[in-house]
Amino acid sequence: MKKVSVRKKKSIIPGFGLTMGITVAMLSLLILIPLASVMAYSFKLSWQEFITLITGKNVVQAFATSIVCAFIAAIINCIFGVILAWVLVRYNFPGKRLMDGMIELPFALPTAVAGITLTKMYSDSGFLGRALEGIGIKVAYTQIGIIIAMVFIGIPFVVRAIQPVLEKLPQSHEEAAFMLGASKFRTFRKVIFPEIRPALLTGFGLALARGIGEYGSVIYISGNSAKNGTQVVSYIIMQKLNAGNVDYEGAAAIALILLIVSFLMLFVINILQHMATRRTNA
Repeated sequence: MKKVSVRKKKSIIPGFGLTMGITVAMLSLLILIPLASVMAYSFKLSWQEFITLITGKNVVQAFATSIVCAFIAAIINCIFGVILAWVLVRYNFPGKRLMDGMIELPFALPTAVAGITLTKMYSDSGFLGRALEGIGIKVAYTQIGIIIAMVFIGIPFVVRAIQPVLEKLPQSHEEAAFMLGASKFRTFRKVIFPEIRPALLTGFGLALARGIGEYGSVIYISGNSAKNGTQVVSYIIMQKLNAGNVDYEGAAAIALILLIVSFLMLFVINILQHMATRRTNA
């Protein structure tokens, strides 16, 4: 029998061993080791000290504020993110490229600058804040202000997750639904929404996780008042690091709980996304 020579496929990128080594090294240096250090510092506390710290009134309130505000902001981002992505994909209009580029602005703009700008706009002396207070709505230094800041930093995640899906979705599906007598709402619910649902869940999860851990854009507009319930988790962590007696262990313990909460939320959302994808493909 003739021996058949098998040629290895040439790759532009170096072989598997080298690329895997680089990947593991970068993953360890940038993610695994820093996360392990958070756990190491938090474990320096005794179990009693750890429980006392994370069940403190101000810490529990800060977690509740961060999670609730981030969840509401992520829901708002999903609604308006779908609308923005739809407009950018399905319509042509003057300034479309400019609007598409402005979606990335929260990524490029320092979050502290965004926080200062939003605080000035929605404060008593700002034109938006003054107008809203005229109808009895106070934004700056309230949880409403926190939600607005989280909407600002989270909207790009939703738009950029949905936009590619809408670009690949053929309009013939919608036309077929209309020809079969489906209304616009039914067409969206039965044809379009199932296709964008996995991407929407991805955008929701990313916006939610970003909002829970956000610091720069909310630190100014929130007012950081424990009495008014406007302290967020990131502020509590920074308090422990900026105090005269720096408490690394306490900050790491709160950061560890924040890490676990964010991981669990992303894990659940990824499972829901996987289930939605399987249902759509079926």
